[in-house]
Amino acid sequence: MVKLEELFMIRDLKSKGLSIRQIAEQLDLDPKTVRKWLKSDQLPKYQRKRKTESKLEPHKDYILERMMEGCLNAVVIYDEIKEKGYTGKISILREFMHPYRKHHKGAASIRFETPPGKQAQVDWGEFHAILPDGSKKKLHAFVMIMGYSRQKYAEYTEDEKLETLIGCHERAFKFLQLSAYGN
Repeated sequence: MVKLEELFMIRDLKSKGLSIRQIAEQLDLDPKTVRKWLKSDQLPKYQRKRKTESKLEPHKDYILERMMEGCLNAVVIYDEIKEKGYTGKISILREFMHPYRKHHKGAASIRFETPPGKQAQVDWGEFHAILPDGSKKKLHAFVMIMGYSRQKYAEYTEDEKLETLIGCHERAFKFLQLSAYGN
Protein backbone atom coordinates (compact mmCIF):
# COMPACT_ATOMS: atom_id res chain seq x y z
CA MET A 1 0.00 0.00 0.00
CA VAL A 2 1.36 3.38 -1.02
CA LYS A 3 1.45 6.02 1.69
CA LEU A 4 0.24 9.56 1.06
CA GLU A 5 3.76 11.00 1.00
CA GLU A 6 4.85 8.36 -1.53
CA LEU A 7 1.95 9.35 -3.82
CA PHE A 8 3.11 12.96 -3.74
CA MET A 9 6.69 11.88 -4.46
CA ILE A 10 5.50 9.75 -7.42
CA ARG A 11 3.60 12.70 -8.88
CA ASP A 12 6.47 15.11 -8.18
CA LEU A 13 9.04 12.86 -9.88
CA LYS A 14 6.71 12.40 -12.89
CA SER A 15 6.32 16.16 -13.18
CA LYS A 16 10.13 16.41 -13.30
CA GLY A 17 10.13 14.14 -16.35
CA LEU A 18 11.18 10.77 -14.89
CA SER A 19 9.82 7.60 -16.45
CA ILE A 20 7.65 5.10 -14.57
CA ARG A 21 10.59 2.67 -14.40
CA GLN A 22 12.94 5.37 -13.01
CA ILE A 23 10.36 6.42 -10.39
CA ALA A 24 9.85 2.77 -9.38
CA GLU A 25 13.60 2.22 -8.99
CA GLN A 26 14.11 5.41 -7.02
CA LEU A 27 11.23 4.73 -4.61
CA ASP A 28 11.76 0.97 -4.49
CA LEU A 29 8.26 0.26 -5.82
CA ASP A 30 6.88 -1.98 -8.52
CA PRO A 31 6.37 -0.15 -11.85
CA LYS A 32 2.74 -1.38 -11.91
CA THR A 33 2.16 0.35 -8.58
CA VAL A 34 3.64 3.61 -9.87
CA ARG A 35 1.50 3.43 -13.04
CA LYS A 36 -1.65 2.69 -10.99
CA TRP A 37 -1.15 5.71 -8.71
CA LEU A 38 -0.30 8.04 -11.59
CA LYS A 39 -3.61 7.11 -13.27
CA SER A 40 -5.62 7.38 -10.04
CA ASP A 41 -7.19 10.64 -9.04
CA GLN A 42 -7.91 9.40 -5.50
CA LEU A 43 -5.74 9.55 -2.44
CA PRO A 44 -4.65 6.30 -0.79
CA LYS A 45 -7.02 5.28 1.98
CA TYR A 46 -5.76 4.22 5.33
CA GLN A 47 -7.22 0.88 6.33
CA ARG A 48 -6.92 -0.15 9.93
CA LYS A 49 -6.08 -3.79 10.38
CA ARG A 50 -8.76 -5.70 12.18
CA LYS A 51 -7.62 -6.86 15.53
CA THR A 52 -8.08 -10.56 15.99
CA GLU A 53 -8.87 -11.70 19.49
CA SER A 54 -5.91 -13.15 21.29
CA LYS A 55 -5.99 -16.88 21.95
CA LEU A 56 -5.34 -15.92 25.55
CA GLU A 57 -8.35 -13.57 25.82
CA PRO A 58 -10.89 -16.12 27.13
CA HIS A 59 -8.42 -17.20 29.84
CA LYS A 60 -7.21 -13.81 31.12
CA ASP A 61 -9.64 -13.59 34.04
CA TYR A 62 -8.64 -17.08 35.19
CA ILE A 63 -4.93 -16.24 34.90
CA LEU A 64 -5.31 -13.06 36.93
CA GLU A 65 -7.33 -14.93 39.53
CA ARG A 66 -4.60 -17.59 39.84
CA MET A 67 -1.96 -14.87 40.14
CA MET A 68 -3.97 -13.21 42.93
CA GLU A 69 -3.95 -16.59 44.71
CA GLY A 70 -0.15 -16.48 44.57
CA CYS A 71 0.60 -18.72 41.58
CA LEU A 72 3.18 -16.80 39.54
CA ASN A 73 4.57 -19.86 37.73
CA ALA A 74 3.75 -19.55 34.02
CA VAL A 75 4.34 -23.27 33.39
CA VAL A 76 1.76 -24.27 36.01
CA ILE A 77 -0.83 -21.81 34.70
CA TYR A 78 -0.03 -22.82 31.09
CA ASP A 79 -0.80 -26.46 31.91
CA GLU A 80 -4.04 -25.43 33.62
CA ILE A 81 -5.34 -23.28 30.76
CA LYS A 82 -4.29 -25.86 28.17
CA GLU A 83 -6.72 -28.24 29.86
CA LYS A 84 -9.37 -25.52 29.48
CA GLY A 85 -8.79 -25.26 25.71
CA TYR A 86 -5.93 -22.77 25.28
CA THR A 87 -4.07 -23.48 22.02
CA GLY A 88 -1.46 -20.71 22.11
CA LYS A 89 2.18 -20.79 23.16
CA ILE A 90 3.60 -20.23 26.63
CA SER A 91 5.49 -17.13 25.41
CA ILE A 92 2.16 -15.30 24.95
CA LEU A 93 1.20 -16.24 28.49
CA ARG A 94 4.56 -15.08 29.93
CA GLU A 95 4.25 -11.78 28.08
CA PHE A 96 0.76 -11.25 29.53
CA MET A 97 1.84 -12.21 33.07
CA HIS A 98 5.00 -10.08 33.13
CA PRO A 99 3.50 -6.70 34.15
CA TYR A 100 1.27 -8.31 36.79
CA ARG A 101 4.15 -10.21 38.42
CA LYS A 102 5.66 -6.98 39.75
CA HIS A 103 2.51 -6.27 41.76
CA HIS A 104 2.37 -9.72 43.30
CA LYS A 105 6.04 -10.34 44.06
CA GLY A 106 6.24 -7.50 46.54
CA ALA A 107 3.41 -8.82 48.67
CA ALA A 108 4.70 -9.85 52.07
CA SER A 109 3.56 -13.03 53.74
CA ILE A 110 3.01 -13.40 57.44
CA ARG A 111 4.95 -16.21 59.05
CA PHE A 112 2.72 -18.69 60.83
CA GLU A 113 4.12 -19.17 64.34
CA THR A 114 3.13 -21.93 66.74
CA PRO A 115 4.23 -22.85 70.27
CA PRO A 116 6.79 -25.68 70.70
CA GLY A 117 5.41 -29.16 69.95
CA LYS A 118 2.09 -27.82 68.67
CA GLN A 119 2.42 -28.23 64.91
CA ALA A 120 4.52 -29.85 62.17
CA GLN A 121 4.28 -29.75 58.41
CA VAL A 122 4.64 -32.90 56.31
CA ASP A 123 5.10 -33.36 52.58
CA TRP A 124 6.29 -35.91 50.06
CA GLY A 125 9.01 -35.34 47.48
CA GLU A 126 9.93 -37.50 44.51
CA PHE A 127 13.45 -38.36 43.38
CA HIS A 128 15.15 -40.65 40.92
CA ALA A 129 18.11 -42.59 42.30
CA ILE A 130 20.75 -44.13 40.07
CA LEU A 131 21.59 -47.61 41.30
CA PRO A 132 25.10 -49.15 41.08
CA ASP A 133 24.07 -51.12 37.97
CA GLY A 134 23.17 -47.83 36.22
CA SER A 135 19.40 -48.29 36.37
CA LYS A 136 17.08 -45.64 37.78
CA LYS A 137 14.69 -46.11 40.66
CA LYS A 138 11.96 -43.75 41.84
CA LEU A 139 12.24 -42.84 45.52
CA HIS A 140 9.84 -40.87 47.67
CA ALA A 141 11.01 -38.57 50.42
CA PHE A 142 8.91 -38.04 53.52
CA VAL A 143 9.79 -34.68 55.08
CA MET A 144 8.52 -33.34 58.40
CA ILE A 145 9.37 -29.85 59.67
CA MET A 146 8.47 -28.74 63.17
CA GLY A 147 6.57 -25.44 63.25
CA TYR A 148 8.40 -23.79 66.13
CA SER A 149 11.98 -25.05 65.95
CA ARG A 150 12.06 -25.70 62.18
CA GLN A 151 13.83 -28.97 62.98
CA LYS A 152 13.62 -31.37 60.06
CA TYR A 153 13.23 -35.11 59.63
CA ALA A 154 13.56 -36.77 56.20
CA GLU A 155 13.24 -40.39 55.16
CA TYR A 156 13.39 -42.04 51.74
CA THR A 157 10.79 -44.67 50.91
CA GLU A 158 9.81 -46.76 47.90
CA ASP A 159 6.13 -45.76 47.99
CA GLU A 160 3.64 -43.37 49.58
CA LYS A 161 1.19 -45.95 50.89
CA LEU A 162 -0.77 -45.30 54.09
CA GLU A 163 1.26 -47.86 56.06
CA THR A 164 4.46 -46.16 54.91
CA LEU A 165 3.09 -42.74 55.85
CA ILE A 166 2.15 -43.91 59.36
CA GLY A 167 5.54 -45.59 59.83
CA CYS A 168 7.34 -42.42 58.71
CA HIS A 169 5.33 -40.36 61.21
CA GLU A 170 6.16 -42.75 64.04
CA ARG A 171 9.90 -42.74 63.22
CA ALA A 172 9.85 -38.94 62.84
CA PHE A 173 8.22 -38.44 66.22
CA LYS A 174 10.70 -40.83 67.83
CA PHE A 175 13.64 -39.04 66.19
CA LEU A 176 12.37 -35.58 67.15
CA GLN A 177 11.64 -36.71 70.71
CA LEU A 178 15.15 -38.16 71.09
CA SER A 179 16.82 -35.11 69.58
CA ALA A 180 14.76 -32.76 71.79
CA TYR A 181 16.10 -34.46 74.94
CA GLY A 182 19.64 -34.85 73.60
CA ASN A 183 19.60 -38.66 73.51
